[in-house]
Amino acid sequence: MFTNRYIFIYSTVMVVVVAVLLSLTAMLLQPKQEENMTIAKIQGILAAVNITATPENAEELYKKYFRTEAAIDQNGQVASLFRDGTLVQGNVRPFSIDMKKELYNKKMGTPFLSPFFIAEIEGDTLYIVPLRGVGLWGPLYGNIAFGPDFNEIIGAQFSHDKETPGLGAEISLKAFSDQFIGKTVFDDAGNFVSIKVVKGGVSTLAPAKQDHGVDAISGGTITSNGVTDMLNNCLENYISYIKNNIDK
Repeated sequence: MFTNRYIFIYSTVMVVVVAVLLSLTAMLLQPKQEENMTIAKIQGILAAVNITATPENAEELYKKYFRTEAAIDQNGQVASLFRDGTLVQGNVRPFSIDMKKELYNKKMGTPFLSPFFIAEIEGDTLYIVPLRGVGLWGPLYGNIAFGPDFNEIIGAQFSHDKETPGLGAEISLKAFSDQFIGKTVFDDAGNFVSIKVVKGGVSTLAPAKQDHGVDAISGGTITSNGVTDMLNNCLENYISYIKNNIDK
């Protein structure tokens, strides 16, 4: 018959042992988890410019096509520049910037950075903007690729953590992201209008606005609205930079 004191000591020791084992396991797995997250991020960027990458060749392809990364401050000024494997300006590599943290800083009215990635593909300079937003059940992610004018979309990629299968989760399908190709985020007068994910379909918009809209996910209204908000909230950060640095 075990005494209460014995049971208490035994339980305490087991809890400590299990906690230590879990901590050690987490520490050992952390580098691999971070590597997997990096590769997934690279695959998303490449997918936006229609380059399919495996975990084995993702980093090689990224280095081949993406020689430059940049980050601008809230005023549209370049604050960080990474080129050919070297940080030439600033103190943080744009690829490593935490979008969640920077968008929170923006919301709180404090200084923030907005990264983008520059690719050279078949003689064209392409600009890829990373996205982060909120869906129905969790965060949304994505990348939008622009042509040399930093206005017309030439590719897009979206993903999520917890959206409903068959409904909001369909933003990760190519059928959804392909709708963005050829759309523009500035109107003919040079005003930023972003892209709207339209419930009921883009055909319900006035003809002048159809170049700035795509069809929403059927039954995924909240997720679709989340994509609209994500696009507007992220892309508006680049307006000053685009108008001051990109030839139209």
